[in-house]
Amino acid sequence: MQTAITAPPRAPRIVLYSHDTLGFGHLRRNLLIAGALRDSALAPQILMITGMREAGAFELPSGVDCLSMPAYEKARDGSYRPRDLGGDLATLVQIRAQAIKAAVEAFAPDLMIVDNVPRGALEELDSLLQALHAQGQTRLVLGLRDVIDTPEAVRRQWAEKRNYEAVARYYDDVWVYGDPAFYNLLEECGMTGSFGGKGRFTGYLDHSARLASPIAARARNAVLGDDPRPYVLCAVGGGRDGHALCEAFVDTTLPEGHRGILVTGSQMPDVLRSNLRYRAEARGDMVLVDFMPEPIALMQGAVRIIAMGGYNTICEVLSLRRPALIAPRITPRAEQMIRAEKLAARGLVSVIGPDRISAEALGAWLANPAPQPGQGQIDMGGLDRVRGLAEAMLTGARDLRIAN
Repeated sequence: MQTAITAPPRAPRIVLYSHDTLGFGHLRRNLLIAGALRDSALAPQILMITGMREAGAFELPSGVDCLSMPAYEKARDGSYRPRDLGGDLATLVQIRAQAIKAAVEAFAPDLMIVDNVPRGALEELDSLLQALHAQGQTRLVLGLRDVIDTPEAVRRQWAEKRNYEAVARYYDDVWVYGDPAFYNLLEECGMTGSFGGKGRFTGYLDHSARLASPIAARARNAVLGDDPRPYVLCAVGGGRDGHALCEAFVDTTLPEGHRGILVTGSQMPDVLRSNLRYRAEARGDMVLVDFMPEPIALMQGAVRIIAMGGYNTICEVLSLRRPALIAPRITPRAEQMIRAEKLAARGLVSVIGPDRISAEALGAWLANPAPQPGQGQIDMGGLDRVRGLAEAMLTGARDLRIAN
């Protein structure tokens, strides 16, 4: 008589979704979270779903793979359009919605963490959320950055998009990647009651673990070469809305004996980047880099950083404790300015408004003594808490029914 062979229980499965329409912030945040979750004793298998074709250039942790969707592009007024796939937005939404639903249902995750947008970009997750709710096998978490927009704008937009109802109906919890002592998103935007009591703060996400990646050191060394001069780093994320800051930096007078490194991002139009490259190469103290999938080691070595004010950039600056001048954008959302002004009030960064950006202003900041960021003012324990919260959910993930 043959003995029946029982297959070993599979590892828990997690899906990390981000819609990714402007810059790399959502993608980088999910990559960081994926790495932290993989360090869990449960060693989950993780599928990342992203709207960035550049995702293939990023280092993925072992046990993590990525499904990249045809991309949306966000205009300055906050509206969406296809980034490259023709002009038919409705068709693109349909393609993405069907592909995401098929992938998630086939993967059958125990936990799905949706980044920032409860119903997905352009409501592309609606059908999936309904299906997962009916099946009752997947725990659902909404992950939010510390600041979304002004409280008035968030309340209005979330009411119009019926986000509050979606969270209350479909999601088991809401994790805010921030410190309520710095900014209490849930109270400011009236979310606690609307979410049915769901919602907790994890603390900010410490990016210093990325320094251990061999790719980080190789990327830094490839840019620096054997030039021993100290350097100022200017980086503008994806680059689509960072041209004004790059223009100013490429003409800035640097401190004597220093050089400048400008990372423009892959989404900056070629004609703008070519002009910047020509001007940078005409100097003997500046180099332009199109794109770096892992810039953290280069950031660590900079004597100062000039950058925009996205959540990920701020977390990198706080993790590395580098003197930084932040030039936040103010459209289509005010979140970068809100965050930057609160950080500046605590002495953690310097801030320059978009109407004050110039080569002279950047040069003046560089010429003054380097500001020393304050210590211990922000809770940076988010990754450990996210890992613990996920472990708690995964241990009870099987056969769970989401309560109405």
